[in-house]
This record gives sequence, C-alpha cells and structure tokens, in this order.
Amino acid sequence: MQRARSRRHLVRACLALGLIAAGPGAGSAGTVTRAQVEAQLPALEAMAQRAIDAGAVPGLAVAVVLGDETLLLKGFGLRQAGKPEPVDPDTVFQIASLSKPVTATIVAALVGDGAVDWDSRVADLDPAFQLHEPYPTAQVTVRDFLAHRSGLPGTAGDDLEAIGFGQDAILHRLRLVPPASSFRAGYAYSNFGFTEGAVAAARPTGQPWEAVARDQLFRPLGMTATSTTHAEFLTQTNRAALHIRTDGVWTAKVERNPDAQAPAGGVSGPVRDLARWLRLVLGNGRFEGAQRVAASALAQTHVPLMARGRNPVTGAASFYGLGWNVEYGRHGLVWGHAGAFSVGAQTLVAIHPEAGLGILVLTNAFPSGVPEGLADSFADLVFDGRVGRDWVQAWGAAYEGLFAPGIAADKAAYGTPPAQTSAPLTLSAYAGRYANAYVGEAVVAEANGALTLTVGPGGVRRYPLRHFDRDLFLSFPDAEAPDRPSAIRFAIGSDGRAAALTVDSLNANGLGTLARRD
Repeated sequence: MQRARSRRHLVRACLALGLIAAGPGAGSAGTVTRAQVEAQLPALEAMAQRAIDAGAVPGLAVAVVLGDETLLLKGFGLRQAGKPEPVDPDTVFQIASLSKPVTATIVAALVGDGAVDWDSRVADLDPAFQLHEPYPTAQVTVRDFLAHRSGLPGTAGDDLEAIGFGQDAILHRLRLVPPASSFRAGYAYSNFGFTEGAVAAARPTGQPWEAVARDQLFRPLGMTATSTTHAEFLTQTNRAALHIRTDGVWTAKVERNPDAQAPAGGVSGPVRDLARWLRLVLGNGRFEGAQRVAASALAQTHVPLMARGRNPVTGAASFYGLGWNVEYGRHGLVWGHAGAFSVGAQTLVAIHPEAGLGILVLTNAFPSGVPEGLADSFADLVFDGRVGRDWVQAWGAAYEGLFAPGIAADKAAYGTPPAQTSAPLTLSAYAGRYANAYVGEAVVAEANGALTLTVGPGGVRRYPLRHFDRDLFLSFPDAEAPDRPSAIRFAIGSDGRAAALTVDSLNANGLGTLARRD
C-alpha cells in the first residue's frame, strides 16, 4: 500500500511539473500559417515513430489542430504490447487528468447556460458537503475547487479510492481531512476537491455527471466514443491497454477504474473525438458554425489564478486556472494539462492560443517523456524551425528521476531487518477489528501462522503481512513493484494486545491510525 501511495504522490508530482511549454525567455508565438504548421508534420510523425521504435511507449496517438482545422490525426504502435492490433485515430485511451480541462469545458457550458456560476457556493449546490472547517465549508465555490485552492491537501481521498471506496463515500469523508493551507491561500492539486466542484456544479441539472458530460459536450460535438465511466470504456473494442515497465519490458497487467474521481480523471476517448473538443476550445466555444459554449464562460478557465512556480524542465512560469495550466515561456502563452495513471497511461494537451495551434498526445504507458517531449519539440519546429534540445529525453529523465529516491528510501528502511530483530508477540495479540471514521473498518486475521490485513468496503483489499521487527509488519501490495514494502505499525496496550494500528499508506494526512474495536 505504501508503494501504491508513493506512486500516486509521484504521479501528482509529475503533473505538478506542468507541461509543455516553454523555457524562460519571453517572446510571443504570434500567428502561424497552415503551410508553416503542415511543413513540420512529417517531422512530428517521424519523432512519434522513433519513440515507438525505441520502446519509449507501446502505443500513442497524436492530433494537431490549427484554428478550426484538424491537420493531423494518427496512431502509432500497438494498443497492447505483444498483440498485433495497432493504435489508430479511433483507439480509445484513458486520459487520466487530461479529464480536468475537458471537465472545465463542461462546467463552462453549464455556466454559459445559467445553470450555475463559477462563484456559486458549494454549500448552496450540495448542502450535505463539508470541509474540515466551517468557514471554508460555507464559502468554497466551484471556482475554488477547480483551481485547487480550497485548502484540501492534494492527497485527500486518493488513499480511500485506492482501497476501494466509491465517490459518495470519499466526498463525504473529506470533512475529516485537516486542511493543508488556509482557504484560498495555497495551491494543492486535489483530485477529489476537483471532483466535488464538478459534481456540485452539475446538481442543478438533476442529472448525474456522466449525463451532463454527454449532453453538454460529447453529444453536441459528435464525440461518439468519449465517456466518463469505466463501464463505457470497457465496451470499446478498439481501446488501449495500460502498461507498466516490468524488468525493462512494457506489460499490460494492471487495470484502472477511475469512476470515483470521474470529473478529475475518468474521461476516456480517442484522439479523433478529443480533436473536436480542441477545436471548440481554440474557437472560444464555437464549433462548426454554432456557439456551443459561451465564450465568456470558457475564457474564465484560462485565467491564471494560482501560482505553481516554474516548470523544472522548461523553466516556464506556471499558474493554474480552472482545470488548465497556464504557462509563459519561450513561445509565449501556453494553455495545457498533463494526465497520468501510475498503472500505465500518460497524456497531454498543449494550446498556443496566440497562434491558434493545439496538439494532443495520448499514450498507453507510464512513465515516459513522450507526451511532453513531442509537444515541446513540435512547438520548437513550428515557431523556431528547429528543435532546441532533446525534449523527449529531458522529460523522460524528469519522470524517471522522481521514482528512484522514494524506492531507495523504502528499501533502505525496510529492505533488511535490524541486526537485533525483536520477535513479535503471539500473533493473536495483533488479530482483531480496528476502525476510524476515515478509513472505516480494518481486520487483522491470523491463519496458518501468519497475519493478513483486510481494508476497504466489504473487505475488498486483502494484504498478507510479513514480520519485520517486534510490532512492525510489512505488506507488499503493489503489483507494479512487488518487492517494495509498506509499513503496518501496531501500538500495544496495557493488556498486552494491540490497541491500535497505523497503516503508513493511509496516513499521509494523519488519518491512518485505527483503534481496536474488539
């Protein structure tokens, strides 16, 4: 469980790297011609194919849009490693946090229709929802949640999703999470804060989120293969599998059901559909002759609200709007967003609004530097006529570099037992039921001379425990890295039995200690 939590935190850190764009040095991208963009498409295709040939990812799809024209739709590589089916423009990918700007467009449509306002208070839209403190609960708005400035820690709710809880249970339990900053004072990238903002915005329609997304965006734009539910994704025969690298080989062995955070990470679709959405955004809400989303509502999504520092790969000054990163760098203003699942997806959108140019890159693996690397390289080609550096390599190194320290730290801490290991108590002393209001119930059971920990609704997650030292045990729950340990710590009471346990992977916000209940 520690491994899974660490991977999610690292994915969040990857997304916090920002995207694309541009290094320090100002300068506006300015207007570009269709001929100028088309001249660089063969080079972009060649770079994409080289990434496939080099094994950087098993498969990817790319779209390039200029104004209201789609200039490139193409797939490369395989939907699933080891199988012959190729990626094409209609291959459906899980797009992870690239869902956020799609969701922001849907909410903008609701705002334009007058169903809700960016500054509508969530307390009015969803009176049952609460944050930890009364003032933010009363005042937090749709804008606050979509800008990640509610005060919620970035990890809030992710741990509950990992052990099987659904959206309603997670959103209800956010009231138990202490804030990471004062209300509206700090930026913390929160999947479930973002989810609450979108779900609350949809409430005046009386429809569930998936229906609102379909009616407000997907159906009007003809995005026929795009959805927000995992069940609909699984109905697509032409879909990309998720891949992780195991012993140097891309393997499709883990699935990801993101329904609990559907507005923040649950959209799936092909690059052909998403190019239509990109045309809408570039058209300020206008698509094929009709104003589908009010331009004034959509423009609010690109207003920089929260500072995110500088992009550590490109050096660009980076901010967050409403579901969009807003960056200023060597090619001027860039709107964009990355998406990633640590179990095997990585995606990206980048828009140069001054030039009316946008690019989408969808891949079926994590981690790699391919989406950002292709987008940065293509921007260099269009605006400078040459690629300034090996962006795929630079971004790949950035993503890979995030993993080594955490893996090394866990293995250093728990890879080798202490020289003077203390024996555990009799295993029955640890067995029992434990609970708290956030995690719910956990059961430690003894069988055949070993302990197991069961957590999640209905005991959906079960982890064998291995003794490490006295009252500290380890679990190894992550299929991605089965040798990476996670600590389970027992506190012993005066009666000689465990009075509480702390699950490290559920303790990021201090809510991972559960008291004995029997």
